[in-house]
Amino acid sequence: MAETETLADRFEAHRGHLHAVAYRMLGGIGEADDAVQEAWLRLNRADAGAGDAIDNLGGWLTTVVARICLDQLRARKSRREEPLAGEAVAPAAADGLGPEAELQLADSMGVALLVVLETLAPAERIAFVLHDMFDVPFEEIAPIVGRNAAATRQLASRARRRVQGAAPGADAVDVTRQRQVVDAFLAASRGGDFQALLAALDPDVVLRADPIAIATAARAGQGAPALAPEVRGAQAVAGSLAGRARGAQPALVGGLPGAVWAPGGVVRAAFAFTLANGKIAAIDIIMDAARLRALDPVVYDARQP
Repeated sequence: MAETETLADRFEAHRGHLHAVAYRMLGGIGEADDAVQEAWLRLNRADAGAGDAIDNLGGWLTTVVARICLDQLRARKSRREEPLAGEAVAPAAADGLGPEAELQLADSMGVALLVVLETLAPAERIAFVLHDMFDVPFEEIAPIVGRNAAATRQLASRARRRVQGAAPGADAVDVTRQRQVVDAFLAASRGGDFQALLAALDPDVVLRADPIAIATAARAGQGAPALAPEVRGAQAVAGSLAGRARGAQPALVGGLPGAVWAPGGVVRAAFAFTLANGKIAAIDIIMDAARLRALDPVVYDARQP
């Protein structure tokens, strides 16, 4: 048991970095959580003592997260849908872990940059993020993307040219558009306008809820439908949100337009939205206290610009 705890402690020391890497590769908080969780599972499934045998655990975990993200990006490109959420639970974040990486993710990587990265081929995105944002040498990136170092350098170079060519001022436009979509979604929910609610959702939208949100919904026992870890499809998602989103207030969640449930002025739940082509493609319901602190939700007045 002590060895497992020690391995978990060592993993926790790298959690913030791994989440930052995964967020920049995948562009979504929920997806980044899933990738970090999967990295923990792979480490925990390794042979006994493997953690101690790895000289550079941070580098090993970064490589694992990069491979997981590459697989998810490739699957996303081929299926044109969001990646599946993980099923197991990674070790809880330590209270003493610095939240800087979580709190500043959206600020350090604007919406416009995320949009540009979405246009890159998966291998280009991995090469660019690892090298340009985290200073990983091309020789270490090459095995991840299945290229030699020279070809990997070319991948990053092509990605860099696309990123540098992004139109200035696109951040403000994208954030404004996302806020409009989220506000329209909340208005439709409050007004009970099911068709307007569906209009705001991508047909293949995915709704994910963390374990605390699922348990809280189960204890309520009535009113809104029970929450599942993952629900797919506009009709099913709209039905699952009945009675929940109606009480939500617009807010910045992780620096991006979202919503919160804040009875008595205390934020108990956050709704993080991922948009694609002007529609809501993913919604994450978050009630875990540590994640809420990291996302630092800020309620705003939807009537104000």
